[in-house]
Amino acid sequence: MGSGAGKFRWRLAGLMFLITFMSYMDRINLSVATPAIMNEFGFTKVDMGLMQTAFFVGYALMQVPGGMVAEYFGHRRITPIAVSWWSAFTVLTAWAGSLLSFISIRGLFGVGEGPIFPAFNIFIYRWFNKAEKALAASFMLGGAFIGPVFGPAITVSLTLAFGWRSVFIIFGVVGFALAALWYYLAPELPRHSSFIHKAELEHIEAGMQDVDAKKEIAPWKSFLSSRQFWAIGIQYFITDYIMYVFLAWLPLYLMEAQGFSLKKMGIAAAFPWAALCLLTFTAGYLSDRFIAAGVSKHNARTWFGISGLVICCIALYFGAVATEPWWNVFWLTISLGSLGLTFNASWAACIDIGGKFSGSVSGWMNFWGNIGGVLAPICTAGIATKYGWQAAILFTAATGIVGVIAWLAVKPDVSLLTQLAVKNVNNEV
Repeated sequence: MGSGAGKFRWRLAGLMFLITFMSYMDRINLSVATPAIMNEFGFTKVDMGLMQTAFFVGYALMQVPGGMVAEYFGHRRITPIAVSWWSAFTVLTAWAGSLLSFISIRGLFGVGEGPIFPAFNIFIYRWFNKAEKALAASFMLGGAFIGPVFGPAITVSLTLAFGWRSVFIIFGVVGFALAALWYYLAPELPRHSSFIHKAELEHIEAGMQDVDAKKEIAPWKSFLSSRQFWAIGIQYFITDYIMYVFLAWLPLYLMEAQGFSLKKMGIAAAFPWAALCLLTFTAGYLSDRFIAAGVSKHNARTWFGISGLVICCIALYFGAVATEPWWNVFWLTISLGSLGLTFNASWAACIDIGGKFSGSVSGWMNFWGNIGGVLAPICTAGIATKYGWQAAILFTAATGIVGVIAWLAVKPDVSLLTQLAVKNVNNEV
């Protein structure tokens, strides 16, 4: 982490971890509260799928605009605005009283969460040494993935003690506090922070270029003509589709298909997310170490991305055909956990190929990922309703083939700006 350098940047990484933790706590709460909400309002699986899809529509639509505004106005402004917005709609969920109000609130909740990951990718690009970016990305992703580890148990406990509405009110209030902390502690650039010492600043900026906060718009026309740009979006569409099947339906699946009680489900549903968090940090650490040792970014990112998807889908198949509930949980844990390799590789590759426009590139990638999020809840609900849970899980496993093929075209060794410069030179010649 930089010999002789201070560690304030890692404290901010810890705060980033807490914010993304809260973002996923707020998402998983609806999934865990689904049985209680269905019972109170008489909603069907398809109704609940529509609520989940409404979130992903709002979230996906804000990815590219969120990345652009985060680049233009900076992570210090956009992060607190985004966190405060989604926290407000988290609280409002407690007062929803009809299918339309649930769908509307979840859609606007998704709009608020849209800019947060692109904004954090800009923060990582500006605040961390070039040999630390994958590990820093693990803090962003790890917070997101540890949320569902604690989410089911905490949500179940609060629901049993105070009712499902209490969950949304409590976590919404905590979100407002985290937004204020980010604005106070995280200026746009490390050189503007009174908490950063000279040695740490020199370590962060060593070998970096474009370490300013100029207001620029990414060259979207050129990006859209790049095979890399489309490939990183397609592979993340598949990766997020698989993950959001877990996020939206794991609690209900464990109760309906595997016969877990509400209490046991809260424990069983935590294992896959704990594995995902652990593998995400492991991948970040190893990826940075490999690059520091001279391994190419292609090998450090691409093969992590591919291997994660391959292991995930094989394990998902075994989970689908398992006949004993805890063996099913074992294979689902291996499946979702292995995606940590792919998630870390994806966000690190965004910084590799995007550079100073990593916010726009990550927004683009996350846009396609959350198109997968839009489709995953409703498609899985439809397949499970018509053909059963096993068919829904097998279909999810089969989608991984597309992601593996797409990863071969990402090529993290070559940035989009370098590709654009070479293209301009060739045009001039």
